[in-house]
Amino acid sequence: MSKKILIVEDEKNIVDILSFNLSREGYDTLEAYDGAAGLKLALEEHPDLILLDLMLPKMNGFDVCKAVREQDSSTPIIMLTAREGESDKVFGLEVGADDYITKPFSMRELLARVKANIRRTELVSAQPSAPAESGGTRLERGRILIDENLLMAFKDGKALDLTQREYELLKFLAASPEQVFSREVLMERVWNYEGFVGDVRAVDVAVRRLREKIEDDPASPEFIMTRRGLGYLFRAG
Repeated sequence: MSKKILIVEDEKNIVDILSFNLSREGYDTLEAYDGAAGLKLALEEHPDLILLDLMLPKMNGFDVCKAVREQDSSTPIIMLTAREGESDKVFGLEVGADDYITKPFSMRELLARVKANIRRTELVSAQPSAPAESGGTRLERGRILIDENLLMAFKDGKALDLTQREYELLKFLAASPEQVFSREVLMERVWNYEGFVGDVRAVDVAVRRLREKIEDDPASPEFIMTRRGLGYLFRAG
């Protein structure tokens, strides 16, 4: 069955381009040209992924994202943002977006993000319990196990429902336990922003969301540790 992608964007030319390219890749698309219509479709049609513009008539993208997350915690949401709006990107992550891509964007990059986010959701859904032995690389870090073949992480044998970015962040930190990585380095290595200079709050948001999913008590973490003024590390145990 084809995956269904909801496009919420008020610029018809962008909707047409996205719909055409996604259809060529085998996806079915739904289109909404304002936030209220987008939210209605998101809640009624249960798409496999949502491409969500920020600046929308009737209801902005932040409010749409927040409302969707109150009803649905798992559908990947990729926000379409203006290049200059760094604070918009961070706030988008705060209200529950999984990823963002800036305008003007490369269609190749957008399609890659769509595919990766949908695949992550499929793998989590298909693996509700402890992983079987696989041929891929496995990082075993005490109670945390990361299976790079399945692209999944487990805690105490149970699958963690992580977004693609959360998985990548956890894997990167766990691959070098006890090593401190600055926010700038994480933006370069996990977010793939080469030579990043700018707002690094996206890292803090991602770490906080990751802690909420893997820590027994997010306020007193035992896996993802902060080194004040330096960055973050994964504690080996």
